[in-house]
Amino acid sequence: MARILGLFFAGIVCLVSGQVSAAQPLVDTEWVKANLGKPGIVFLDVRDGLAKKSKDDYLKGHIPGAIYTDYLKDGWRFKDAAGTPGQLSPVDKLEKLIGGLGIDNDDHVVIIPNGGSALEMGTGTRIYWTFKVLGHDNVSLLDGGMMDYTATIDEKTKKPVNPLEEGEKTLAPATFKANFRPEMIASKADVIEAQKSGTTLIDNRPSDHYLGINRHALAKRSGTITGALNLPENWITVNGGGKFRSTSSLDKLYAAANIGTSGKQINFCNTGHWASLGWFVSHELMGNSKAVMYDGSMLEWSADTTLPVDQKIDAQ
Repeated sequence: MARILGLFFAGIVCLVSGQVSAAQPLVDTEWVKANLGKPGIVFLDVRDGLAKKSKDDYLKGHIPGAIYTDYLKDGWRFKDAAGTPGQLSPVDKLEKLIGGLGIDNDDHVVIIPNGGSALEMGTGTRIYWTFKVLGHDNVSLLDGGMMDYTATIDEKTKKPVNPLEEGEKTLAPATFKANFRPEMIASKADVIEAQKSGTTLIDNRPSDHYLGINRHALAKRSGTITGALNLPENWITVNGGGKFRSTSSLDKLYAAANIGTSGKQINFCNTGHWASLGWFVSHELMGNSKAVMYDGSMLEWSADTTLPVDQKIDAQ
């Protein structure tokens, strides 16, 4: 209920002022419709190959005025010097990417993932986290993604009721300047220190990865970081779909996982994709300002054979 009221009041602010100065983490489809065409709001469509979607889906129909970026190909992430894939791209590259999309520091960016699963919502939360790391707080995520926006169908036409636009929308290049926040990113050294200090480590991978039954194709060892607790990514959204659970439900799930909702926490997964969902819930929805994300995650950790890995079940 609190989250719904928050979205409602955010919409009222927009209707009165024409823009949002302090963006809510989540907006809903009604908010999107109420803010179509308003200056200073950029809808960023991030449907991509990860969601088994492509730019063709965007070209066939997108939220009016929305621009498109390819999460996998446009340079949001890169392979670092140590060979770890999926890492946050260099700040100057991200500034160029975001400015090239036509986004400047004054824009309210509303990210539109596909929304069919928690995995797909992770595309949105990863880009959301990137904006926050770059110091851009005026960013929101469409709860339920594009699938929620197009869910209501006209009985006669069999097409979505909410307005759609075909073709490609582009904006004139802009200047985007980052205010980099390195404190939001946990390094391997930070995780080692966290193990010593008892800081909570949260593995947001599916339980089979956490237990060591299965692993990512590029991971060098099975299991989890020693001492980590498991809060699977598909717990975070309703039935593993595109809608985030209420904070009251999340409180129960965190308790069931024996994880607190305050204090220092480090979220990780395999490459920092699923972990962005965990970070988003902890930091943005539940208000834990001390939650951070380990970008290197298990691909970096498992490659260093001097570091401990806990394989709870050896199914090989």
